Amino acid sequence: MATTPPTTIALLSGGLDSATAAALAIEAGHRVIGLSFDYGQRHRRELLAANAIAGALNLAEHHTIAVNLAAWGGSALTDPALPVPQDGTAEGVIPSTYVPGRNTVFIALGLSLAEARGAGRLVLGVNAVDYSGYPDCRPDYLEAFQTLADLASKAGREGRGVRLWAPLVQWSKTRIVTEALRLGVPIASTSSCYSGGDRPCGVCDSCRIRDAALIEAGRADLVGR
Repeated sequence: MATTPPTTIALLSGGLDSATAAALAIEAGHRVIGLSFDYGQRHRRELLAANAIAGALNLAEHHTIAVNLAAWGGSALTDPALPVPQDGTAEGVIPSTYVPGRNTVFIALGLSLAEARGAGRLVLGVNAVDYSGYPDCRPDYLEAFQTLADLASKAGREGRGVRLWAPLVQWSKTRIVTEALRLGVPIASTSSCYSGGDRPCGVCDSCRIRDAALIEAGRADLVGR
């Protein structure tokens, strides 16, 4: 008798990291449901990328919901009056591209979908190595949120709570690129640029880190795509 594969919810931003995390869940034999957010981000091209990735990875479902974090701004990604940094950020300084409360809101909604669908995992593409120390991309944050998830849900109180899975959290960007290539992730369809144009700007933190990793991984042909 065939067994039903476990279900995993993937927070799918449209970027390389979340696409790779979703592909890892598929490789592990999971039925994957994608969840994306229209939160008023200036880089709305990532929503088109999320749709393309969901199709390319043949996700079981893909939902995009609106959560207007741009209503109060506070980030260069949601407030057009704030410039996107183009010359890096000093070590220990959280950059203006940090969106207040974003991952806390997104994970909470992902946990809601996971419990409703009976999913055992919520896979996240968060990474604490190659980015600028966002507070909601760090292991201690994820550990604390796991405790909250177990306490805040019916499934958690019954001992079958949703597990937060962040397989890339300690990976370098080059390792992420290498894994994405191995897994067949459509890297050219992903969108990681913060600036919001039709083409990657090549100078924001996200573009520079991504391009350097592509070159190191031997795929300079994907730079700028």
